[in-house]
Amino acid sequence: MIESVAFIDDIRNFLYAGGDVLWVILGVTICLWCLIIERLLFIKQNYPFLRDSCLALWNQRTDKNSAYALFIRQELISEVLIKLNRGVAIIKVLIALCPLLGLLGTVTGMIHVFDVMAVTGTGNARAMAAGISKATITTMAGMVIAISGLYFSKLIEERVSDESHHLADLLKYH
Repeated sequence: MIESVAFIDDIRNFLYAGGDVLWVILGVTICLWCLIIERLLFIKQNYPFLRDSCLALWNQRTDKNSAYALFIRQELISEVLIKLNRGVAIIKVLIALCPLLGLLGTVTGMIHVFDVMAVTGTGNARAMAAGISKATITTMAGMVIAISGLYFSKLIEERVSDESHHLADLLKYH
């Protein structure tokens, strides 16, 4: 119990050392990971039912050879693709936003350092350390979150592409 309280205090101290921008990065991170987890769960749990209902609609058709049937097939695939890609664009925006927020933290941290240098001169290294800490922690946090988000974003995109091609193969057009 004491170790978990110490861990929470360490996280709180880390967030305070990063300044206000790090709290914004934390909020963006929570939104990003909620969206990633939701997409992965949708693909794993809901997509099989969606695929089966699509296949059932297609198999009920007697006409699978005409141009009209081709349009119906394309509509079914497009509807599934839209549902699979829902939220992926927001994930990409949040991933792109993280390094920019890290850069904002760098700028605000350096402004803090220059303010300290203007007031106390260059002799007080301890006072400048807080600003340098803000600058580096936010940059690191933004980059780490963006890199990990990129991996899962690419994973989701590949999975959506694979599933849509698989569905197109299942809906046979004669």
